[in-house]
Amino acid sequence: MESKISLVRDEFSAELDRAENSADLEAIRVKYLGKKGPVTELMKGMKDLSNEEKKSFGQKVNELKAELTDKLAEKTAFLKEQEILKEIEATPDFDISMPANLGEGSYHPVTLVQRQCEQIFKSMGFAVEDYAEIVSDYECFEALNIPKHHPARDMQDTYYLDNGQLLKSHTSAAQNAIYKKYKDALINDGVPIKAIFPGRCFRNEATDACHENTFFQMEGVMVDKDISISNLIYFMKTMLSEVFRKDLKVRLRPGFFPFVEPGFELDISCLICGGDGCPSCKHSGWLELCPCGMIHPEVLKAGGIDPEEYTGFAFGLGLTRLVMMKYGIKDIRDLNSGSLKTLTQFTDDE
Repeated sequence: MESKISLVRDEFSAELDRAENSADLEAIRVKYLGKKGPVTELMKGMKDLSNEEKKSFGQKVNELKAELTDKLAEKTAFLKEQEILKEIEATPDFDISMPANLGEGSYHPVTLVQRQCEQIFKSMGFAVEDYAEIVSDYECFEALNIPKHHPARDMQDTYYLDNGQLLKSHTSAAQNAIYKKYKDALINDGVPIKAIFPGRCFRNEATDACHENTFFQMEGVMVDKDISISNLIYFMKTMLSEVFRKDLKVRLRPGFFPFVEPGFELDISCLICGGDGCPSCKHSGWLELCPCGMIHPEVLKAGGIDPEEYTGFAFGLGLTRLVMMKYGIKDIRDLNSGSLKTLTQFTDDE
């Protein structure tokens, strides 16, 4: 029986030496270590041995199996390394010194409008902040007065990760961190909190002409003593008139958002259809652009700010929808299409 072990080892080594690629290695593995291979046959042949012989012979067969497996792994690693070296040493079939004739690139329309909004708000004294796309449940919901099992969570179909975190479903997830960052300057030095924080958001939504599962928002907050809705309306109308270079027809509708009280929906007359109705505005003539309102006292408390002394407003500007209005884009899905024909036609008009 031991001579059979030696024979299997020798035949295996000879075939392994001749292997030139991964397909050869797989064939060898199946041939020798498969259910019908010689190693399996050796194990089956042990039934004719005595108990003492089975113990000794079984150990040797297991050692053979481990030896063949290790040699296969070594040869696999060797062949992969050789393939990499061949790719490195291969001469390219093009002249890498030739200049690329690709023409000039262009900024995405969302980038153009975001930068324009940032400049407008900077001119009004707002800081521009950046924030993570993966956040905690506390940041996205609980710090915004949306505890677990609150029905408001049903308003957003959220992407949760295995570690308990989630892809932020709104830029409001940064509010708590912003309040904590600037509250000392507000309380000790009397400097108002004025910040915007644009970013990408994610919701598990069915896509159509005005809905996407990945989109851009720009959150804005202002906190100080005696802040009112009038301040909110002033800043929003100023921003919109700068973006569109004209006064826009807007309306405020009561709206429910747990992190503001009172809450509103700021709509603008649809610039694509002129208010007549189209798929982009759901044939209403109006496009929801900016959920907003006065910051809820519980949200200020979570950020370490006394709501008895300070008030503030917050808004969640739909950057993607603002882009659609500015450039007359009828279908929101075009913005995530990656189509150069669609996206390269936009330029910075500043």
